[in-house]
Amino acid sequence: MNSDLQRLQPYPFEKIALLKQQVQPNPALTPLSLSIGEPKHPTPEIILNGVRDHADKLAVYPSTKGVPELRQAIADWLVKRFKLPTNGVNPETQVLPVNGTREALFAFTQCIVERKPNAKVLMPNPFYQIYEGATLLAGAEPVYLPCLEENNFLPDLDAISEQTWQDCQIFFLCTPGNPTGALTPASEIKKLLELAEKYDFIIASDECYSEIYLDEANPPTGLLEVAASVGNTDYKRCVVFHSLSKRSNAPGLRSGFVAGDAEILKAFLLYRTYHGCAMPLTAQLTSVVAWQDESHVLENRNLYRDKFDAVLKILSPVMDIPTPQASFYLWAKTPIDDVTFTRDIYEQQHLNVVPGSYLSREVNGVNPGQNRIRLALVATPAECIEAAQRIRQFIEAL
Repeated sequence: MNSDLQRLQPYPFEKIALLKQQVQPNPALTPLSLSIGEPKHPTPEIILNGVRDHADKLAVYPSTKGVPELRQAIADWLVKRFKLPTNGVNPETQVLPVNGTREALFAFTQCIVERKPNAKVLMPNPFYQIYEGATLLAGAEPVYLPCLEENNFLPDLDAISEQTWQDCQIFFLCTPGNPTGALTPASEIKKLLELAEKYDFIIASDECYSEIYLDEANPPTGLLEVAASVGNTDYKRCVVFHSLSKRSNAPGLRSGFVAGDAEILKAFLLYRTYHGCAMPLTAQLTSVVAWQDESHVLENRNLYRDKFDAVLKILSPVMDIPTPQASFYLWAKTPIDDVTFTRDIYEQQHLNVVPGSYLSREVNGVNPGQNRIRLALVATPAECIEAAQRIRQFIEAL
């Protein structure tokens, strides 16, 4: 048995399930949930039709590298979306389809980490728990970088020691951030690129929320975009992760991609060939049309904007909630301990939320998620509004 399995911590939703066992929810209220970040908007017809049109391809073994038309569609989307140079992404060597970002982030870490003393993987704190689990099972040490309000919910790169940079093998960037919704500005990404060149580590940028943002005129900046702007047109030491799950409301399609440094992707392709994780051909061909269409993505953004507006109007008078720049989360302060808040609002209002401390790790006596909750505005507008009203009622009764 792999002894590193003993180092894994319970997933947040396992801990929440145990917490909820202590209480019975209010039977007079229908259950509502703002906990799991699973998109609930309808999957676009172009994707549903694509699955139907290509269902016969289930009889075909898929290629790990992906069909050329999918890699080309992804390359074209990257160039257009992030204003990269014409032909700035080589679909043959710099794009690799994957079964969603969760699987890819985990596998990438196993592929890249060199098992040697003091191997470290740096990650934001709070964080997507796959970063931590992948690091531990790769035999490396996770380094948690507090994302505090005083630093705009971003890691403080200047606070990281010289020795930590020297030991760093992967730096997980998450922009837009989960759960904070914070965007990493181009200036910080440039600084990170300089550090990666100096200390020779890989930047793995999780950008799966990049297409959900509030300001239509200012889409989030991406790692490849900044790399190209400083002359790194080969994207050396840069890898980005994208998905159709949030962008296109198709989490069950399990379709995403990794793109960037050709040498890194060459090694990752070799790893994945043995890993046995090729995306089904039906999903690949369906994904082509999804990456080529932006109209359904705009409709998706508009719906999230409407929900943010409605929910913030209800909650802002009673909660300290930074307006997120992107993603579909609210990172709200709680007037009482976040775990107690989560348990009691479930009991009194039959509402599920996520305590921020479950998404974070304590560093130097401070848990960056303490006294915060994550609210995922993925349900219908009516359900999100009802949930916000229940939260306000709960707080006003404290």
